[in-house]
Amino acid sequence: MSGTVVEINNLVKRYKELIALDNFSFKISEGDVFGLLGPNGSGKTTTINCLLSLLSYDKGEIKLFGEKMTPSRRDLKSRIGVVSQNVAVFDELTVYENVDYFCGLYIGDKKLRKQYVEEALEFVDITDFRKFYPKKLSGGLLRRLNIACGIAHKPELIIFDEPTVAVDPQSRNKILEGIAELNKNGATIIYTSHYMEEVEQLCNRVLIMDKGKKIAEGTKDELKGMIKNTESIVVNVRHLSDETINDIKGLHHVYDVKYMNNTLTVKCSGGKHNITHVSEYFEQHNIDYDRIYSELPTLNDVFLEITGKELRDKE
Repeated sequence: MSGTVVEINNLVKRYKELIALDNFSFKISEGDVFGLLGPNGSGKTTTINCLLSLLSYDKGEIKLFGEKMTPSRRDLKSRIGVVSQNVAVFDELTVYENVDYFCGLYIGDKKLRKQYVEEALEFVDITDFRKFYPKKLSGGLLRRLNIACGIAHKPELIIFDEPTVAVDPQSRNKILEGIAELNKNGATIIYTSHYMEEVEQLCNRVLIMDKGKKIAEGTKDELKGMIKNTESIVVNVRHLSDETINDIKGLHHVYDVKYMNNTLTVKCSGGKHNITHVSEYFEQHNIDYDRIYSELPTLNDVFLEITGKELRDKE
């Protein structure tokens, strides 16, 4: 059975009158790719900074690898890698020198460190740029350098905070493949992103937080089972009357209908043959349509229904 890598119990963090974390608790098991989601200002960054002992907190307990985390626990910190949203490298050092510096914070043996640095460069595919300075790198390469700096010492727990922001599709795919490979090789991952499709692709467990509180937590399927929408039927059709739209609203399991720009969206809660019922209605009433298809709920649907907000909303 997998052990617990992260355990946060009843964490409270206040900034004067603002309660940033309100009795916030969760656990992450060994081998998880754990998605931490929330609108801007929800407490994600505060949680990570408390976990890393970069912030003090007012109440609660944080354990990493079964032991209490404190600012002086260098032994625990050496088992963690952090890839921040803001690229954190030294402009005056080359690619190789940057990775070597960050790896050297935890790996003292020069021979082993050299091996680890070479492996990190190869892993993110920037070996050919080893003598380049950061200012000469594209955005995607800079992100990959940032990752190499965070993982070179082979941490057991890696925190990725928005690692694919503002990168080209090729670099984005390379980064996502790399994260999946790190997990396959044994690393436990904490992943934050505004790109819900990335979370859906990578994470086996997801926690949604808002205003410092846990709103929902579970596997992707468990979260999708918490919301009203179980299926959306989309029909490309022209010239629907208000009477027809009202009729469709009355179909079994239908709870919401929208018609805009010749696209009808029928949201259903429950039922197994909703697309059949909608298509049969059109055929019975001799209504021609171009296309009809079914969409299952996504994590974005879950997020919107649970929080009532777009992920990028600011409070």
